[in-house]
Amino acid sequence: MQLVFATNNLNKLKEVQALIPSNIKLLSLKDIGCFEDVPETRNTIEGNATQKAEYIKEQYGFDCFADDTGLEVGALNGAPGVYSARYAGEQRSTQDNMNKLLEELTSKTNRNAQFKTVVALHLNNNLRTFTGICKGEITKTKHGDKGFGYDPIFKPNTFNETFAEMDLSLKNSIGHRGKAITKLVEFLKSI
Repeated sequence: MQLVFATNNLNKLKEVQALIPSNIKLLSLKDIGCFEDVPETRNTIEGNATQKAEYIKEQYGFDCFADDTGLEVGALNGAPGVYSARYAGEQRSTQDNMNKLLEELTSKTNRNAQFKTVVALHLNNNLRTFTGICKGEITKTKHGDKGFGYDPIFKPNTFNETFAEMDLSLKNSIGHRGKAITKLVEFLKSI
């Protein structure tokens, strides 16, 4: 089986490649000649994942899957959520996003948060979604240099380290993206 993973994020690609069985050939957007920004203009995480998968199927004809992830912070009524990648502005700066979030939580005692990933699979002209959630809290300072995005300020429940301090195999086993991709892989094995 051959599937396109509709992302230009090399960190995501690396994470997902570690979870996909070797009998599934994973292609990147670069592999299929897709160099434009894939639209993600919906107002939900599910909507963006679905929109990206549908776009690749319609424009390039490949069976594919796409994901969208948001960090949902309780004290901020679920923000940044669907706007996580551009929380501090359209420049999509990871550092600016983390700094803005930490600043907004300065006076908050509730630092509970969750990462939510939705994977949309477009296979044989059918669309399915798979969701993974990882609950935790936002730290007061950045820790670690692994991972990407908000990983240096997100500490999963029952762990003393942030995602950015964990090795990839541990992060994948407990993380939101890993959970969603595991559900995807289980589905692919069942068909």
